[in-house]
Amino acid sequence: MPLKLVKQPYYFLVKPPDDLAVSGRRPEMTTPVHEPGGPQVPLPTLLAQAKDLTIDRLHRHLHEEGFEEIRFRHGSVFRFIDPDGTRLTALAERSGFTKQAIAEVVDELERHGYVERTPDPRDRRAKLIRLTEHGRAGQLAAARILGDMERMWARHLGQDDIDTLRRMLEEIIARQDH
Repeated sequence: MPLKLVKQPYYFLVKPPDDLAVSGRRPEMTTPVHEPGGPQVPLPTLLAQAKDLTIDRLHRHLHEEGFEEIRFRHGSVFRFIDPDGTRLTALAERSGFTKQAIAEVVDELERHGYVERTPDPRDRRAKLIRLTEHGRAGQLAAARILGDMERMWARHLGQDDIDTLRRMLEEIIARQDH
């Protein structure tokens, strides 16, 4: 089912269909329309809203499965950590956040039992951030939930369209510096 475009004076709201509705934590986005003759929402706005809808659904399902403490900001660790652990500086570089910001996220995840700090066997002065068993379970649950969402989109839109969307987005990302 496609997104609905609802015209309001000088703005357009992009609303999800009922079966894709989100938790309501984020307001619907409004975008001023500057192009004469068309209610076309800019593509970056649609991409941002698709991301927001996906993240909201992911966290709602994680909460339902017992991972209540996992928040959006924790993705800066879960998305970039290696199976055998990763140094804090590498997590910061990979995520694009400062070392201090990542240290705060790691501290929070450690308090909730998702990660632990262990000595780096290559340099005992350094620490590796590693997922605990609970952290690996949360990471696997998130991967499964995201996979379920992709399969749902494929049922609604068709697998060929999803494959095309993936290729196009990968191409956009690959050419980000061009």
